[in-house]
Amino acid sequence: MNEQMIYLDNNATTAVDPRVVDQMLPFFYDLPGNAASRTHAFGWQAEEAVKKARRQVAHLLDVEEKEIVFTSGATEAVNLALKGFFETYQTRGRHIITLQTEHKAVLDCCKRLERRGAEVTYLPVQQDGLVDLEVLKTNIRQDTILVAVMWANNETGTIQQMTEIGAICDQAGVFLFSDATQAVGKITTHPKEIGVHMLACSAHKLYGPKGVGALYVSQKNPIVKLAAQQDGGGHERGRRSGTLNVPGIVGFGAAAAIATEEKEEETIQLSTLRDRIEQHLLNAIPQTEVNGSTSQRLPQVSNIRFAGIDTEQLLMMLSQQIALSSGSACTSASMDPSHVLKALGLSDEEAQSSIRISLGRFNQLEEIDRAAELLIEAVAATRAMSPAWAKMS
Repeated sequence: MNEQMIYLDNNATTAVDPRVVDQMLPFFYDLPGNAASRTHAFGWQAEEAVKKARRQVAHLLDVEEKEIVFTSGATEAVNLALKGFFETYQTRGRHIITLQTEHKAVLDCCKRLERRGAEVTYLPVQQDGLVDLEVLKTNIRQDTILVAVMWANNETGTIQQMTEIGAICDQAGVFLFSDATQAVGKITTHPKEIGVHMLACSAHKLYGPKGVGALYVSQKNPIVKLAAQQDGGGHERGRRSGTLNVPGIVGFGAAAAIATEEKEEETIQLSTLRDRIEQHLLNAIPQTEVNGSTSQRLPQVSNIRFAGIDTEQLLMMLSQQIALSSGSACTSASMDPSHVLKALGLSDEEAQSSIRISLGRFNQLEEIDRAAELLIEAVAATRAMSPAWAKMS
């Protein structure tokens, strides 16, 4: 990484922790075995390494080892959960409820399921990004089989009221799925306590490697059955075939173990840095606001709106100094305003004048202060060239 650049795009991906890399390295060279090879020591060692990682991920989530399915990432986990669930349970009902602010992985899966005969209700959220619990209750029907709610939003950091949502689903006898990709390793995410029956997450959001994720699937009270979406070999108890990515899975396990030990301390560190950069920006730049909830959000995320600027112009101006984003990395190629911010009630112009700052484990106080200085200067320069700002000021 360029030492002169400040990396504040940790919601897109985190740097791999050196301690994680150390655990992974032997499985590239000295221990190259396939975890499904049962006839020699290399295979046994790979299998044991995968078992250890499964325990580590299960421990972070406080679930059983057999309830963890390793995937290529959170997107595959989401696809397996939603498509595999609907294929299995559609005879019970075809109605699914989700939120307008979900990640595109969930929204696009739901669109696909609609073409397969599902009926999907996309619930609005309130101005703070939280779903109205009464609205959720009233939209659950006799034929509702699944509610899909993101634990914490990837753009605003807003944490949904998962305990209450779990209770609503339990009372209605409806299954609950959560894309917890941004939440796992950052805050406590124990699906069994909440009543979440399936949960998707990814290693590269918690200082592990890219290309590996996991899906928690409840196997007790209740047992959730999924139709496999990838066939060939019967790996992962028949739920996800394919040669296991042993180095990646080892890295995921190591990252999960570190998060289990350090999450509480890291939450304090990150929320302190987030509040510091926010206050710098809010105090120095007029007509600046935080999007989404400021009381119920992840410790590392701040989504800030600067009136009268063009975000893309601002980001390009800073592109050699600070790594920032205007929203989800998965939709960054699109010129459309963020669907998440639009769902909060922002206009196209307001959504397109917002940036996401996402902090991480390796950020230091000095670079946070420097990033604030650079942003203050860049916003002033951008506004000086902005016809929209000239009309406002």
